[in-house]
Amino acid sequence: MSDPKVIFRGTGVTRRFGRGKNLVEAVKNVDFTLTEGQITTVVGESGSGKSTLARMVLRLLPVSEGTLEFNGTDVTTITGSARADYWKDVQAVFQDPFSAFNQFFTVRRLLSRSFRLLGERAAAEARMEEALNHVGLFGADVLDRFPHQLSGGQRQRVMIARALMMQPKLLIADEATSMLDASLRVNILNVLTDLRDTLGMTILFITHDIGQANYIADQVLVMEHGEMVEQGPADKVIFDPQHEYTRRLLSDVPRLNQSA
Repeated sequence: MSDPKVIFRGTGVTRRFGRGKNLVEAVKNVDFTLTEGQITTVVGESGSGKSTLARMVLRLLPVSEGTLEFNGTDVTTITGSARADYWKDVQAVFQDPFSAFNQFFTVRRLLSRSFRLLGERAAAEARMEEALNHVGLFGADVLDRFPHQLSGGQRQRVMIARALMMQPKLLIADEATSMLDASLRVNILNVLTDLRDTLGMTILFITHDIGQANYIADQVLVMEHGEMVEQGPADKVIFDPQHEYTRRLLSDVPRLNQSA
């Protein structure tokens, strides 16, 4: 069996905001890799730099220092049409599924905006149904509905379907479950694991909840104050943590056998 393929690599990645006395290093000299067909979870508290890292991977934020490589190609400074082509392969789902919708668009209209990138309309129509099916929805049930007519879990599934319209090689899910209740969170996590298992999709999952990382991840990256303090296979990081910060995150996870 061949070794797993590294689909994305970050080397010495740094992001600074401000200057002089107001200079803040949100991400500091981070090295990481994403393996094809695996879910990599970046976990850390608010302000740890995990969402900043995700936005650099998506090329929504420039890199102050370091390099980003996608499938062996340097994408650190891409702009214009090169970045548009990159976004066909790298898509994202963000935290708030309601604000991501235009409230006057039906699901059909939202998804159909991908047609201009996909080219042939007939192929795009078929892909719309396929994308919805991958997230457990049926076109007849949701395509002519408006956002307020969908549950929070349905809206988030539609946003994942919109990303899948492009058939991306890498899907970034940035706190995609944080605004949902517990039962809906599990549904979305199951959708993401199904995408990995059925489509072989590579997923970068950003969360503050290390319990979710345990549920979903093949690889875990732990960030604290912009630094990558620990990374490795999920079982190793979660069940044999080496860094005090990782142990502290794990100590905050509720356990059913804890005494009252």
